[in-house]
Amino acid sequence: MLFLLLANGAVFLLTSQMMPALEHALAFQPLALLARPWTIITYMFVHAGFGHLFWNMVVLYFFGPRVELRLGGSRFIGLYLVSGLAGALLSFIDPAVAIIGASGAVFGVELAFARYWPRDRILIWGVLPIEAWLLVVLMTGVSLFGGIGRVGNVAHWAHLGGFAGAALYLALMERFSPARRFQQRVAPAKSGRIGDRAALERWSRIRGDDLHEVNRTELERIQRVLSEQGPGGLTADDRAFLERFSTR
Repeated sequence: MLFLLLANGAVFLLTSQMMPALEHALAFQPLALLARPWTIITYMFVHAGFGHLFWNMVVLYFFGPRVELRLGGSRFIGLYLVSGLAGALLSFIDPAVAIIGASGAVFGVELAFARYWPRDRILIWGVLPIEAWLLVVLMTGVSLFGGIGRVGNVAHWAHLGGFAGAALYLALMERFSPARRFQQRVAPAKSGRIGDRAALERWSRIRGDDLHEVNRTELERIQRVLSEQGPGGLTADDRAFLERFSTR
């Protein structure tokens, strides 16, 4: 995540202080995609002012660390980029409008947070408490209303694309992850009990004291599930978590 924060900050300094004309060359306009194909990536690192940059980075800094710990660094970068790409693609709804900003990519990170911790309370403006899942629902509604009504100078379709791209990315990641294939081999049938015993032995060697506080809390929750329901009570995400840390 630090790389993304630094990249956004560096591009902002470059376009706002050193080479202002570069902002246009890095902005994404659907109609100009064939002429400037790089902009489908670069646009998500360009911002129209310090306030634009600041709020996007605040949201990324708030939601990003836990999501990155859950996914791993490379998959977190993938989530950011895929969400931003999906935001650009959905912006073809208004093909003549140029867009800049990390909002679509950041919205993807926000959706990932709500997927894994839906009941966590978020304080809007530090005052209004709202659960993560409801925040995503409300932001979806606001973006739909703004996109259809073309309200304000905001890339509403890019926001919705960020949500859609993140949902697809996470679904495919979990479907084709090694841990998911492992679960499919050992979980469904009684013959998988030997595999479960081997997995339990491997998982028992995970040391909670060696983990970050966020991951330690998640490990304790999964261990409670194991003690109460056994391996059959674990979800694909739970097994993926255990497999990831048991191989370290």
